[in-house]
This record gives sequence, C-alpha cells and structure tokens, in this order.
Amino acid sequence: MTESGQKFKIFKFLKIMISSFLITILLLFTVASIRTFSLDVNAGLQLANWEKTKNISLVIDHHQREELIANFKEAIRIPTVSFSGTESNNTALLEFNRLLRKAFPTVFSSKLVHHQLVANYSHLFWVQGSQPDLAPYLLLAHIDVVPASESDGWEAPPFSAKEIDGFIYGRGTIDDKGSVMGILQALEYLLIKGYAPRRGFYIGLGHDEEVGGYKGAVNIVPMLKQHGVQLSFVLDEGLAVLDDVISGLEVPAALIGITEKGSATVKLSVSMAPGHSSMPPRETSIGILAAAVKRLEENPMPRLFGHGPERGTFEHLAHKFRLPMKFIMSNLWLFSPLLGRVLERKPDTNAFVRTTTAVTMFNAGVKVNVIPSLAEAYVNLRIHSAQSLQEVLDLVRSTVGDQRVKIELVDGFDPLPVSSADEQSFGFQIIKKTVLDMFPTVTVAPGICIGNTDSRHFKDLTSDIYRFAPVWFKPGDAKRCQFWSQQTLHLSLGLTEGQTCG
Repeated sequence: MTESGQKFKIFKFLKIMISSFLITILLLFTVASIRTFSLDVNAGLQLANWEKTKNISLVIDHHQREELIANFKEAIRIPTVSFSGTESNNTALLEFNRLLRKAFPTVFSSKLVHHQLVANYSHLFWVQGSQPDLAPYLLLAHIDVVPASESDGWEAPPFSAKEIDGFIYGRGTIDDKGSVMGILQALEYLLIKGYAPRRGFYIGLGHDEEVGGYKGAVNIVPMLKQHGVQLSFVLDEGLAVLDDVISGLEVPAALIGITEKGSATVKLSVSMAPGHSSMPPRETSIGILAAAVKRLEENPMPRLFGHGPERGTFEHLAHKFRLPMKFIMSNLWLFSPLLGRVLERKPDTNAFVRTTTAVTMFNAGVKVNVIPSLAEAYVNLRIHSAQSLQEVLDLVRSTVGDQRVKIELVDGFDPLPVSSADEQSFGFQIIKKTVLDMFPTVTVAPGICIGNTDSRHFKDLTSDIYRFAPVWFKPGDAKRCQFWSQQTLHLSLGLTEGQTCG
C-alpha cells in the first residue's frame, strides 16, 4: 500500500471517530435537553387525599398571639442548659416543667391526654384516638439547649428573649424550644375547640438531646415498647424552609429530612519517653501527631455525591432552578461527578458530598521547655449515607499510616436508615401536605440532616423518621437566633388536624 493510501485510511478512520464522537455528544445533549424540560419528579406523585371530616380554623386572634409569644419568651429565658452527659441545669429544668403546666393547662387536664414524666425532666404525652387500630405517630422535640454566653458575640443576652427589629434573640429559639412550645400550644388550642383525633399520637420532649438523649429519649423508647407501640412515623427537628439560600433556586424549598449522617469521634494519641527541649529527639510526640492530623486534613474521605439520597434532593428541586443549573440538576445521571466537584468547594455543601473530617481538640504539653510524653487529638467525622462506621475507621487508619499513632473510637454510629418519601408514604405525605397548606409558595423535597438528633433512638419503633421544623431561613438568618412566630404552631395545628382521618 502506498504512503498516500495509508494516510487516506488514517484520515478516514479519524473522520469516522470524530463523527461518531460528535453524534454521541449530540445525542447526549438532545436526551439531556428533553429531560431538562420534561423532568418533574413530582409528576404522578400526588398528595394523598387525607379527608378532613372536621375542619378546625388555624386563625388565632391578637390576644392569643400575644399570649403565645409571651409564653415562648418565658421559655427562652429559662436556661435549660445541658453541659455534659452527667451535668445539666436541673433547677432550670424543674422551672421549665412548671412553665409547661402553667402555659398549657388544658393539655395537662384533658381526659384525652395522658402525661408521664420520664427520668425526672423529660415528658411523654399520649393523645388518645377514637380508632385504636390506626398506628400512632410521634412528634418529638427537646427542652435543653447548649451553653451560651454574651462573650460569644450575641447581639442580646442569650437568655433574655429580647426582641430587636421583629426578631426574638435567645438560645433555643430555633433549637428547639420553638418546636416544644409550638406543638403544645397547637394541642392546647385544638383541645379548647373540642378536638378529638381518630388517630392517636404521642408527643415526646427530651431534656438532654444536646448531649445524646441518653436519659430522655433513650428512656422514652422502652416505655413505648412496654406497651407494644409501633409508630407510623416520627417527626423531629431538622431541616427547614430555605428562601434564596440555595443559589439559582427560584422558589423557597422546604426540605424534609429523610435520614441523618452517621457520626464518629476518634481519639489519636502518641506516647513517647519525655525529654527536654535542650536535647530534643528527631521527632516528638507532638510532631508525630501533628503529621498524622495533617494527613487526615490533606486527604479527605472519598467524594460520594450521587451514591446516597442526596441525589433525590437535587432531582426534586431540579425543575425549580434557573438555567444552566436546571440542565445539570435534571441530568445527574451524566453530571453527578461534575456537581460533586462543585459542591465540595464550600464547607456548607461539601458536607453533602462526603464523610467530613474535623479536628476539634488537640492536647499536649505542660511547660515550654519540656517535651511531653503524651499528645492527643480528637477528630469528629460525620458519616455519609453510602459509608459505614467501620469503613470510615478503616480509612482513618490507612490515611494516618503510622503505627506509633494509637487510634481509638470514642463513640459513633452508622448513618440512619433512609425513610420512605414516595406517594405511598403516609408520614412524608401528611407532612408535605401540611407544609404546603401553611406555605403554598414552597416546593417540597426530601433532604439529609448533616447534624444529629435524638430521633435516632426510635428506629426500632418505626421505619420512617422525618426531620423538619417550619423555620423560614433567608440569607444571614443562620448566623443569628431566628425569629419564631406562628409557623411552628401552624404546622402542628395542621398536622394534628390532618391526622383526624388518618
């Protein structure tokens, strides 16, 4: 074959390859474009017709509004702080107990409501339904808060409940006394109006959620098990309504958490013979440990976007984004790796992409001229739904890669099971319907909680645990204590009323 003939064949082959590549790109673009303008994950996902035989007005008058805000402010002023698993402000917890009884007299006196005190400071309410064959549900919230002081940069004293420009400032306004007071206030109003549910339900108020819930929630669970209770679903705090918080999203999004990331606290330690700074060894305990910590920070856990339920979140929201994000979100089958790389650039979105690693404590040394024998560091990891606790521990060990560094699991648990979120899911649907009744302008989507709640202790009682509070977040709101108005009250009113025909 002549040289010109070979060149012709090579040219012809390259032409075919280039043409095939361009055709493939064109086909992919065509398919992606069609999907972009036709995808609506809510198509066919109709809200179930939860018939209401008795509609109860959600409107409250001026006097009632003033009363509920006054009760809420009083709740914020009580410093129900959990300092540790063994230390709480018990005096404040007793005061809060008295407030509940004063603020909600009908709840505590109604023949429909059975109340039990749990572990001295937590509460379990059982609201009896007229049809005991209907599986009950549980509304969960917590009374305690984390410590706070004015030196943390508060614009108002953290337990003052001071109102500034329409915002109530105080520890617990969001997490989680808004839910506590909203749920009980809703029940109070409903009972006054003669409300009697067909489907019974529980209200659980823990007093130590901020330190794991090992006295409150953990003791409520066996009480329910003792009576053979199986719950239809659990609704706890968690995600919220995000308004102009997600870049490119044209409408507010109400994200209902259908799972939580797992968690692990790992202790790294290095032990060596002590020494003096005048005759230092080649490597010190601090240096060895610092190098291990640096390796963990420089080698993050694998990017797993698209391997967990977070993909469903973006697909549910895809049709509400502006182009070009709408094109990308609608075609995660093609763009998951690209979107994952974009999300990992910011800490707040990187949390959805992988198991996160945070070095939170580093302890070593007692004197400037003494080389310490022991250096310790604590690392907190929040585990992606596509990984297990054991897989994460194995990755930590391989990344550290130094036998001189002792690695111990302090505590941890796997990611929580993913709750159902389809048209057959009673819990998700009733929450979704209630949210849309209260906030008609929002779009509802399943989401993931990157933090943890004490709802995880109830996983033996139900397969469906949801995490949502009707707090309306706008840009900048997360940096302060958000104003709590009637939103939690209205969600609770709508939810309990919507259950009347379960």
